[in-house]
Amino acid sequence: MKKVIVSIVVLLSLIVAGCSTDSPAENNGDNQENEKDGQVTVGLSVSTLNNPFFVTLKEGAESAAEEHGVELTVADAQDDPAKQVSDIEDLIQQGVDVLVINPTDSAAVVSAIESANDAGIPVITVDRSAEGGEVVSHIASDNVAGGEMAGKFIVEKLGGEGRVVELEGIPGSSAARERGEGFHNIVDHEAGIEVVAKQPADFDRAKGLTVMENIIQATPDFEAVFAHNDEMALGALQALEAAGMEDVMVVGFDATDDAVKSVEEGKMAATIAQQPEIIGSTGIETAVKVANGEDVEEFIPVELQLVE
Repeated sequence: MKKVIVSIVVLLSLIVAGCSTDSPAENNGDNQENEKDGQVTVGLSVSTLNNPFFVTLKEGAESAAEEHGVELTVADAQDDPAKQVSDIEDLIQQGVDVLVINPTDSAAVVSAIESANDAGIPVITVDRSAEGGEVVSHIASDNVAGGEMAGKFIVEKLGGEGRVVELEGIPGSSAARERGEGFHNIVDHEAGIEVVAKQPADFDRAKGLTVMENIIQATPDFEAVFAHNDEMALGALQALEAAGMEDVMVVGFDATDDAVKSVEEGKMAATIAQQPEIIGSTGIETAVKVANGEDVEEFIPVELQLVE
């Protein structure tokens, strides 16, 4: 009789346990249902947030992330290729679903992209491309076309004859290479146009000022300056004004707020307008599609225009 009673007690215990509404998975911090709640996680590595263009790109990404319910983590490489590689490795360790990368250096970033590839994390590049690794989509303006646009503007304003200075971006970056290529596609075929000096100023306003001061000392006779971005153009403008060379035409690239204001005030001659906010938001929208298994275009262009 005692054996029968014990058996009934054990049976009842099993039935009660089986009827419990809390499974082990549900009691584990509710993590199975709410681990991500289907939320896409994206890591955004930006070359530098010391440049208004990339601040606007980040803001565009943040706005799109909020709209699409994306958990976004932003890392600022501070124009340091080694730091960017380290930042990306950290984002990989965090297990983000997709990486959106704005390379500081198109070659140096390859090892980090390959690490993401090995971890099975899709990579999207924005504004600047990478020289290797598997990238599912690149979102940018056509930098070659923008350089050509700047070259045509300068040639036209100079009447096909004149001496020009070129301020280059960070050596090794796709933006510097492509904008320079487009510019030379035009000016190198104009017999009356001579590029009398070209030096890198690393997309930086203070360096643009210093480099232009040095060029003025060494080669004071020129009529126009093409800078690969607005920050360098604005730095060059400061040096030219200090040297009493306000008549020199300065053309930039990016159409940042400061540059557009300078054009409106008649100081800078023109700038090539990119749309960094759209580049950033498109990066996030594309990341969501990739995370959901949708096909995306290998290159997604963002329109350019001349602001004069």
